[in-house]
Amino acid sequence: MEHWRRVLPVGAQLYGVSNLAEGADQLFAAHVVAAGGVLEAILPCADYASSLVTDDGRARLEQLRRAATTVLTLPYPQPSDQAFLAAGQVLVDRCDHLFAVWDGQPGRGVGGTADIVAYARARGRPVTVLWVEGVVRV
Repeated sequence: MEHWRRVLPVGAQLYGVSNLAEGADQLFAAHVVAAGGVLEAILPCADYASSLVTDDGRARLEQLRRAATTVLTLPYPQPSDQAFLAAGQVLVDRCDHLFAVWDGQPGRGVGGTADIVAYARARGRPVTVLWVEGVVRV
């Protein structure tokens, strides 16, 4: 969390944009809310919760969605690679700085972190990649 604060100008309010995916996205969003920041949620589709793996992830999605000041749901009826890519691109278009928890490896499908980092860099957005050396994604 402290790293996120270092990029804010003095006196600026924390404003976080997240797709609320399980894992790092939900963790980031929870920290934004806990710090008293403004949370904007960009959801890939109407039935986004069905793409989450765990009941806890779905419960956190609902909790964070309710805590968000703004929720934008993209016009895709169900989860798909295209919906995830579009949501990531909207997220980048709405942020000033992208923080990506990413191992630097290619994505497992269209719309993964690698695609979103590439999109942000192509748009000239500052990108901070957060990854602990030695950690392996599963």
